[in-house]
Amino acid sequence: MSTPRPPKIPESVLVVIHTPQLDVLVMERADHPGFWQSVTGSKDSLDEPLRTTCLREVEEETGLHIEHADDLCDWHLRNIYEIYPVWRHRYAPGVTQNTEHVFSLRVPACVPVRLAPREHLNYRWLPWREAADVCFSPSNAEAILQLPRFAFQGPPHDVHERTTP
Repeated sequence: MSTPRPPKIPESVLVVIHTPQLDVLVMERADHPGFWQSVTGSKDSLDEPLRTTCLREVEEETGLHIEHADDLCDWHLRNIYEIYPVWRHRYAPGVTQNTEHVFSLRVPACVPVRLAPREHLNYRWLPWREAADVCFSPSNAEAILQLPRFAFQGPPHDVHERTTP
């Protein structure tokens, strides 16, 4: 008999992986074929630094290892959103909202990735507008649409918080 997993922590990262030409990596979810997204993942512990969560999730989901810390950019943007009912069983009873911290990762080119088969079925590199169009998550699509601003100007100096319905 396997040990039950502890509830997920309702604090996560969204990492938009992109090239200098703003081609964006999107991956198709294994548990919901047709749902495309960027790298996402929850903290493993309450005290896990967000950058550590990003590094772990990028490597787990894509096989990419971040060698240069400057390539990972914290946008200082948080999205607070309602957890889809289909995924609420992963969290403690009564948890209905998640706080998502937005990052981007610049890679030199559209590199091949090694998908985690339990998480993703396929991947594509798409121009940023097309990538935003295929994302099922409104916060993921919005982050990709903001990519040109953050990729060329850097993150704002203050923290922005958005709540999505």
